[in-house]
Amino acid sequence: MRDKILAKIRQALKQPAEKSTRKPDFSASVYHPNEENDLAVLFAQNLVKAGAKFSFCIDEKEFIRELSPLLEKYFAGEVCVEDIHLQEVLKVADLPFSSGRRALMDAKVGITTCEALVARTGSVLVSSRQAGGRALSVFPEVHIVVAFTSQLVYDLKDAFALMRNRYNQQLPSMLSLITGPSRTADIEKTLVLGAHGPMALYVFLIESPV
Repeated sequence: MRDKILAKIRQALKQPAEKSTRKPDFSASVYHPNEENDLAVLFAQNLVKAGAKFSFCIDEKEFIRELSPLLEKYFAGEVCVEDIHLQEVLKVADLPFSSGRRALMDAKVGITTCEALVARTGSVLVSSRQAGGRALSVFPEVHIVVAFTSQLVYDLKDAFALMRNRYNQQLPSMLSLITGPSRTADIEKTLVLGAHGPMALYVFLIESPV
């Protein structure tokens, strides 16, 4: 058997390698195509794998029904919201929140929007242009992201293309990808959540209006 294998190798080496005139496609993905075609499903699967929580809502009313018990669990009086639209939604639902620098420093929960959701990695793309800036997605112990299905993209290159189209030459000074809660294993290789940011991440995905 060994001699037969070696003979095949020697025979193959005698034949000149076929020269290819095709140029490499540097824009092609290095990852195998995913069998799941629904971006919402793919995002949810990968988000949960990263240790975050996911909830799909038909509209903002259902979002409030899902959000209310979560805020009760994490001290409703210590919630910071800077986005004006989210503030209005919470006001209509009579859910208490605060805003401003003092609220940010005291908040247990930060509720933000996002720039995009990356389905292939289950990541949330945020930027310094959002209400709450760089800090609101980092300081509180719990980060709640409110997004719409129209913000779903498949891969990072799609997210960056979206950002270029949205901001043209005036890109935000900070872009950050959030993949699950903050974690580290620097100390004795023991996994610790919340070391450099929120220890819990929740994403509420709302069906975009037609």
